[in-house]
Amino acid sequence: WRILGCQELIFEKEGVYLHTNAKRSNQDTSIPGFIRIVERVRKSAGLPALEWSPLEDDGRNAPAVLYSKKDGDGGEEDTNFDPGYEPDWAVISTVKKEREHVPVKSSGAVCFSGQWAFSLPLSELYSLRRSRFSLGRNFLVLTSRGGHPLPPLHFHRGGTRELLRALQRYIILDPSPLDGRLFLAYPQDSGTLPQSFDRLQFLDDGGNDLVSRFIHDPYATTFGGFSKVTNFFRAALRPPESPIHTRTPQDPSLPPQPDEEPGFELITCGVELGPKPDVTRGQPLDKWEEFLDSEGRVTCKEKIKELVFRGGITHSLRKEIWKFLLGFYPWNSTAKEREDILRVKTDEYFRMKVQWKSVSEEQEMRNSLLRGYRSLIERDVNRTDRHNTFFSGNDNPGLTLLHDVLMTYCMYNFDLGYVQGMSDLLSPILFVTQNEVESFWCLTGFMELVHQNFEESQEAMKQQLLQLSILLKALDPELCDFLDSQDSGSLCFCFRWLLIWFKREFSFEDILTLWEVLWTRLPCENFHLLIACSILESQREELIGSNHDFNTILKHINELTMKLDLQSVLRGAEAIYLQLFLCKELPVMVKQVLGLYVPPSSEEESPDSQASETQRLLSQSQEGAAASNSACGPSCS
Repeated sequence: WRILGCQELIFEKEGVYLHTNAKRSNQDTSIPGFIRIVERVRKSAGLPALEWSPLEDDGRNAPAVLYSKKDGDGGEEDTNFDPGYEPDWAVISTVKKEREHVPVKSSGAVCFSGQWAFSLPLSELYSLRRSRFSLGRNFLVLTSRGGHPLPPLHFHRGGTRELLRALQRYIILDPSPLDGRLFLAYPQDSGTLPQSFDRLQFLDDGGNDLVSRFIHDPYATTFGGFSKVTNFFRAALRPPESPIHTRTPQDPSLPPQPDEEPGFELITCGVELGPKPDVTRGQPLDKWEEFLDSEGRVTCKEKIKELVFRGGITHSLRKEIWKFLLGFYPWNSTAKEREDILRVKTDEYFRMKVQWKSVSEEQEMRNSLLRGYRSLIERDVNRTDRHNTFFSGNDNPGLTLLHDVLMTYCMYNFDLGYVQGMSDLLSPILFVTQNEVESFWCLTGFMELVHQNFEESQEAMKQQLLQLSILLKALDPELCDFLDSQDSGSLCFCFRWLLIWFKREFSFEDILTLWEVLWTRLPCENFHLLIACSILESQREELIGSNHDFNTILKHINELTMKLDLQSVLRGAEAIYLQLFLCKELPVMVKQVLGLYVPPSSEEESPDSQASETQRLLSQSQEGAAASNSACGPSCS
């Protein structure tokens, strides 16, 4: 130890780089510095603090980034994100600008000022995640109890083992049972049974704090919550001398691993997956009448869905089959019943349309909500798919229909109204149906699937990004490590993909095929997340090999627009699903995302229909598309 002013230096390590992800060329994105554990001379000052400072500071100056308790006015988030190009929904609502300008407000916020440095009391350390990607260096991601992850710290000269060993003198670092690389931090004095219950935080974990943690670090927050009970019992039984059972280099019973930092415990992640099955796509469904009985009733909807999933639909049949896929017509309806449905729905549509058409200018001036919806719709209609002949040119009837259907939807669902992106969902439907009433009711069916994407809270979008993260961590932990190291582990660059179901990523014709495949809900309801995984896996070498940072990752993903091969992506997504399905030790959280989890109490009562669907897909992918098409007929088999 040595004295630094009124502080005692407990631990110090040089060669620890902080990655800032600064986008301007005159700023370093990787800054060398020192990591230290310092303790105030007065013992009443509480636990020591973990500090990082740039090399040029050499510890002589106080850190420029000070850790502060909640004070109610810790700064504001900047909603004007400028990545240097048009992001176009690439990120969620608010994205913070360069960290040195953004004090973040919340309990336990980290406040940044002119220089890159921070000081974090160990009592406010919530979690620590150690990661390593192949042929790379170790890095740590620290998260405060306010839910704010600090910039990743890269240990170019090793030292993570020594740092963790020093930290364990003051706090307990408990590995999550769901990810051995994630450690949750607890006070060292919480070893007794009654005191340990405080660590569970069942009642005092404030709602706002929990939401803040989830938004800023959903991975650590979610995994940390699930591991609380397990950690409690593990800590109660563990001898005080060994807060973490580490593997030492002197242990002859365990073989050395080349991917480890010397002397550090082996940390693994991911699932033992088998090889991806070969998947074959089929031809578009080009027969319809033979699936109808004498009254026009569909005889085998499951067979139709399987054929649509395998190859899509011939364009001439889309107008009819889409109305079934989107719930406008029930699958068991007769031709006569469909005529009645169309008549009733036409009347209902025009009654809603009259509601907004009859509003006078004077009335609308006193209805700011309707006026706002109309303004947004008019703006978006004028820039939606104008390259398509159905919507191109001025005074195009297609634009009028697009506008009128969206305005009528506001009357149908006034609570949601209109949100940017909904015009992208309607335009392919209107192009296929070429009918105002049918396109409206097909849109309502589509919105039943995705309306939560457009809700102001964005909880559904956050949940989907978390589910995507769970899948990707099971499939490719190395890619996840790299994204984490570049502050991109939240996958916010996939936001637009999930919001409007890849509408901006593929050509207009490809979107017609992709959406009808997704509308079958085969092989699972979250197949769109597997589409995202397939795209990310196709880009992994570019992302890791080119050593992108946060901004260039965002830019690269946005520049994939119109460069992706749909059939390749679909084959990859289905192969990923089958690969996960065939894994015998699939984690429960992954099973839940894929719809494969059956609670133990219901295993005997409920047949596993999802498994039978998957077995059919497996046999179809093995037999090939030709066999699938030749097997189609007017009745189920």
